[in-house]
Amino acid sequence: MSIYRCLERTVILVVAAALMSAFAHANEPAQQTPGAGQEMGTLVTAEWLSRHLGDPDLVVIDCTVTIEPDEAGGIRMVNGRASFESGHIPTAGFADLMGELSDADSTLEFAPVSPEQFVEAMARLGVSDDSRVVLYDANYSVWAARVWWMLRWVGFDRAALLDGGLNAWTAAGHPLSTESADPPPGRLTLNLRPELIADRNEVLESLGSDTVTLVDAMPGAHYRGEVAMYARPGHIPGALNMPSTLLLDENRRFRPLDELEMLIDADQHARTITYCGGGISASADAFVLTRLGFTNVAVYAASLEEWAADPENPMETDGESAGQ
Repeated sequence: MSIYRCLERTVILVVAAALMSAFAHANEPAQQTPGAGQEMGTLVTAEWLSRHLGDPDLVVIDCTVTIEPDEAGGIRMVNGRASFESGHIPTAGFADLMGELSDADSTLEFAPVSPEQFVEAMARLGVSDDSRVVLYDANYSVWAARVWWMLRWVGFDRAALLDGGLNAWTAAGHPLSTESADPPPGRLTLNLRPELIADRNEVLESLGSDTVTLVDAMPGAHYRGEVAMYARPGHIPGALNMPSTLLLDENRRFRPLDELEMLIDADQHARTITYCGGGISASADAFVLTRLGFTNVAVYAASLEEWAADPENPMETDGESAGQ
């Protein structure tokens, strides 16, 4: 079974308890919700999206990866296109995270494609430099957060997540569509920010550093080494644990920022690198940290799928080294 599939099972089983405040940027007043005449922030509600769905500059993208039970009693990842075709938010296009947005030549699951390929894929969905983009998925927003982070990586900042995803849209009574969106191709400029993606060497060099914060998005049981979802249990030495499972409430909406702030005690201006199993949940952590005002965040895209597989890379369980 895929390691990250185990994580998704944990995501399904674990929920936190709190209601999300929908406000735009971390430096905007708390509880502010984007409305008519306001610039879109990084998180929007289903009500906001319903009001703005016909805006000519708005591009809606479904980022779903479907989670299904497998024959061995576990779960498996399935391309979300069939789910999208059975019903999606009207006007939405589909971002294929298991297809054209993952590097088919990599041995790592969900390895990013090249920046050029990603920009081309977004342009085919109608994204231009002056677009506003709303991203959602049918699960726990981690897939939408991954596309959000990749957009930032290529220099595009006019994107938001739909708070609560498809579940919030249908719960509010808004309709779904089975019609295929066929937008004209966009014109999206690549302004790469390579610092938003960390690699193994940067993480290795950061060990013991007072100027770099590592953030582990895995469930606490894996972080502590009580379960093994990857080649080895535990966490990268010195990493703080901010499980992506704690970012959302029981309605799959992001918890209020004052509650999210309690999950991490770190320097907002230090280099901060998030990781998980395959860089998906780590993107949700990066999304939250950015909204909390952290200014130098990167995602270790290969995460533990790469790190734990190499015994030369140290790991800890309950503070004790398990990597040598």
